[in-house]
Amino acid sequence: MTSSDLWTRDDAERYDDPDDWVNSPEVTGPVARFLADLADGGPALELAIGTGRIGVPLRELGVPVTGIELAQPMVDVLRRKVTEEEIPVVVGDMASAEAPGVGTYSLVYLVYNTVSNLLTQDEQVACFANAARHLAPGGRFVIELWVPELRLLPPTAVAATFDVSDRHVGLDTVDIATQLLTSHHFTKEGDTYRRGESNHRYIWPSECDLMARLAGMALEARYGGWDRSPFTSDSLSHVSVWRKPA
Repeated sequence: MTSSDLWTRDDAERYDDPDDWVNSPEVTGPVARFLADLADGGPALELAIGTGRIGVPLRELGVPVTGIELAQPMVDVLRRKVTEEEIPVVVGDMASAEAPGVGTYSLVYLVYNTVSNLLTQDEQVACFANAARHLAPGGRFVIELWVPELRLLPPTAVAATFDVSDRHVGLDTVDIATQLLTSHHFTKEGDTYRRGESNHRYIWPSECDLMARLAGMALEARYGGWDRSPFTSDSLSHVSVWRKPA
């Protein structure tokens, strides 16, 4: 069983919050277009497809999409948007589950920091290997992942603040020795705040490259965002593309 947190029905129902900027067409549109360009007419597999935030608009661009998703409640929400025939989904662990058509995908992708949901290095290595296994020769694996801002965590601090707004306060607690991080969310609902937590294992870009190399893939490109902006030492996240040999 994967070490990932298992999303509940309540989590799934809140996931498509229209007030959350990540669900806006201004965000999902560029992601889908970037991925459609890399798929180059071939089929795509989304690991941790969730409620279809990216998979649905990618399919609307003409890319055949299949998904793997650990949490059935997330798939239940996806089914309100598309049928099983339109986007098939295997319920299982993205580090080991097998989708139909293994070895034939032009693109496998994993967005919005989701690879960090796997809380051990072994599972993350297995996830890269599973992506490579599903790719056709010459296919690409894409991830979107944040760059840990450990500079914000002085030695005496117990947490680093990553968001403060009228609706949400977010804090990260970090164990540097294990690369384990817990995000604490305080979200305003009416006159009260709902508290939630999510657990992650952060990965440095260089560690991702080694995982890809172990899976037989090589880095093709790394960007600072979906707009293909340069990745620099000041980038807060990266979009990385690895390619399986043809």
